[in-house]
Amino acid sequence: MCRCAHEESKSVKKLSHYRKGAEVAMVDVTGKSVTSRTARARGFVRIGREALAQVRRRNTPKGNPLEIARIAGIAAAKRTAEWIPLCHPLPLTHIDVTTRLCKNGIELTSRVTATAQTGVEMEALVAVSAAALTIYDMCKALDKAMEITDIYLVEKIGGKSGHFLRESPAPAPRHAAAKRQRRARR
Repeated sequence: MCRCAHEESKSVKKLSHYRKGAEVAMVDVTGKSVTSRTARARGFVRIGREALAQVRRRNTPKGNPLEIARIAGIAAAKRTAEWIPLCHPLPLTHIDVTTRLCKNGIELTSRVTATAQTGVEMEALVAVSAAALTIYDMCKALDKAMEITDIYLVEKIGGKSGHFLRESPAPAPRHAAAKRQRRARR
């Protein structure tokens, strides 16, 4: 759904990355306190049954996609400021990326911590995004119809805005064509 210019200008005033006239800017965090900050994010890669069986057996053409995805997520989190132009480079003190095999794919979770003047939500989100893309790359020879879905912030701790804990997300809408495609892969 598209918004008209009047509605956009209202929301732009409230966002800290915008100056007058909708000019973007990196937020000045100079005056903010250095505090411990943690963020957790989650993502999912939906994979067909046969390809997932090969992942379970660690029998994929490029090696173990789960371990490579973990390492890719950790590496990506450290480079978030290079991926996202207005993010501050942060001294991350801990990054953890985990993978969990499910009946229809792989769940990815990240936890990122820093002692800094700004939060680490983007680092956690970049970690699961890179891990998901790595799973796709490692398994695309087995299943080109994989879907990367449900990337979201689970929790944020620290900073001025306090604690955020997401309630369980609503299931993603399923389209008839996507359902037929998944059934055909079985």
